[in-house]
Amino acid sequence: MNFTSEGAATVEWLPYKPDVVLPPGDTLLETIEAIGLTQKELATRTGLSAKHINQIVKGDAPLTHETAVLLERVTGIGARFWNALESEFRDSLARSATAEVPSVANEWLKSFPLPHLRALGVINATMREPEALVEQLLEFFGVASIAAWRALWANPEVAYLKSPSLESISGAAAAWLRLGEIEAQRAECEPYDRDRLKAALPALRALTPLPTAIAIPQAVELAAACGVAVVLIPEVPGARASGATRWASPSKAVVQLSDRGKRSDKIWFAFFHELAHVLLHGKRDYFFDEEIGEDSTDAKEVEANEYARTLLVPREFETLLESAKSASDVRSIARQLGVAPSVIAGRLQRDRSDFRFASTVFESFKIEDLEP
Repeated sequence: MNFTSEGAATVEWLPYKPDVVLPPGDTLLETIEAIGLTQKELATRTGLSAKHINQIVKGDAPLTHETAVLLERVTGIGARFWNALESEFRDSLARSATAEVPSVANEWLKSFPLPHLRALGVINATMREPEALVEQLLEFFGVASIAAWRALWANPEVAYLKSPSLESISGAAAAWLRLGEIEAQRAECEPYDRDRLKAALPALRALTPLPTAIAIPQAVELAAACGVAVVLIPEVPGARASGATRWASPSKAVVQLSDRGKRSDKIWFAFFHELAHVLLHGKRDYFFDEEIGEDSTDAKEVEANEYARTLLVPREFETLLESAKSASDVRSIARQLGVAPSVIAGRLQRDRSDFRFASTVFESFKIEDLEP
């Protein structure tokens, strides 16, 4: 990997030559020569035609399980050995036939934050092994080819690209979403119950004043009891992801949150914003949200923003909110409303476009700091 004068990495293919997998016929030929047999004699001893033996030797005909048994009897080398040679050879041919064009693969690989994915253990290959790197990424995404990946992740008619806030998706965002998919598959929760989720909102809101490391796991547990799997996936460089909502099944909603911004008020607002999508919008809708809380032209995003805003700060308290002049005022108002001071400060910073106001009340938050 080289770096430009601006510090940006430029990825280029490095020489890579995989080991050549020879047809089992090469080993067969060496074996019969070692024991003093010709191909014609082997044909006689196995009951196969000389032509068929020659085709196996050249790799033009498969070495079947039945043939492997015959070779075991003649050569004394186990059928499993011959079957393994054949299997490895056919696997090699199949991989060669489906190998990606290097220039196409190169452009695709450049869209991913490879060092970050390597640190997570998603991949372990490097650009010195580009074919292996492509294989590992395809396996991670659960697709057979780059074309299949694009059909699933880059097609505007598919999945998250139906999100009104997203016109295209980066490899980094796709990786963040896929990490959430995998985590959500493991997450256990009760069947979705809309009424139970609505009834749980006050209890969820009441968690915000608690230390985030204590409150977030409790929120995850409460949501799971209502049929919502909440998965917390740390920010992936380049993904620009704050939250996402989708339905794993008609009875299981998935809310995915990142720690973008590294502040507790941001994850709380994102949490209630995504719950709004669950409560208010259809089970066929997918939402990928980058700047939650910011102005949007999409009606569903506006609706989710407003739902989260009024849940955290009911409209009847907005006049009180406007009176805040200091961090002390923020803490006092937060106590009256029963929410975290950071929630109030975050709301006022957005409303006033003053991103220094009451900054001392904010609590830093990183998902990796949560106990497993």
